[in-house]
Amino acid sequence: MSRAFTREEDSDNAISDVGERPVSSERNLVTRSGLKQIEGQLAALRAELAKAEASADRERIARISRDLRYWSSRRETAEVSVPEQGSAVVRFGMAVTIEDEDGARKRWTLVGEDEADAAKGLISHVSPMARALFGKAVGDVATVNGKEWEIVGIETV
Repeated sequence: MSRAFTREEDSDNAISDVGERPVSSERNLVTRSGLKQIEGQLAALRAELAKAEASADRERIARISRDLRYWSSRRETAEVSVPEQGSAVVRFGMAVTIEDEDGARKRWTLVGEDEADAAKGLISHVSPMARALFGKAVGDVATVNGKEWEIVGIETV
């Protein structure tokens, strides 16, 4: 069938049907920095939406609106969690230095899902490594994927 015979509403739905961003079913724990990141995302998206609306770019409006719904949901469910100063065991928001059998060390900070960036040493609190580390102290061993890691340092950041 020729496009000349399609209804305008059909093409509008195709543009605006960008799908929703999946929202995790896990608790939305965030650090103070993570909350600021969420609020920054919301502010930036609101500014982008105003520009997109001014230019009547429907596809861009749909994408930005979807992202605004996602970040608004994440802001509404955010639970800021600050670890106790001097805690002897690994908690959310802490930096943990681990060492494998070969002496290789890694330092991970346990953060919220939206904050995670492994390249920067930030891992999600729901990751297998974080789950293996929670509640452990210096000298304890965490096993992930069959590999053992000894906790050699814990720091409140």
